[in-house]
Amino acid sequence: MKSLRNAILYKGSNEFNKQELIGILVFTLKLMDVKSAKELIERGIKSGVIVEKNGTLIINEGLLENEEKKECLRDEMASYIARALGWSVEDVIEEAGKLKERYGDLDEKILVYLFGMDKGVDMSKFKDKLEV
Repeated sequence: MKSLRNAILYKGSNEFNKQELIGILVFTLKLMDVKSAKELIERGIKSGVIVEKNGTLIINEGLLENEEKKECLRDEMASYIARALGWSVEDVIEEAGKLKERYGDLDEKILVYLFGMDKGVDMSKFKDKLEV
């Protein structure tokens, strides 16, 4: 979701058409590929961070800030797990995402936490930071 914040800062507005947002994320800011940008937009719409009105995507900056805080904890936990296992952070996040098949559609930070526990990593330092 930090990519959405960067797109807002670049354009100076929180309103985009879909192609414009993809273009900014992929070609101008070079933050991701087209497929990832489309997935980010879909996740944003699903979570309510992005609202689509008459072909215009409007990013709710208040909700975006909340999502960024969640991602920050997710990334912190993923980094901790990656160091413990000798993996990359991206691999940890990807593998944790696969736990949706087992646990259902849980928040990403919860899935990362469960993944760490499943791999035998001591996750006790993050227990109090999780908002369930």
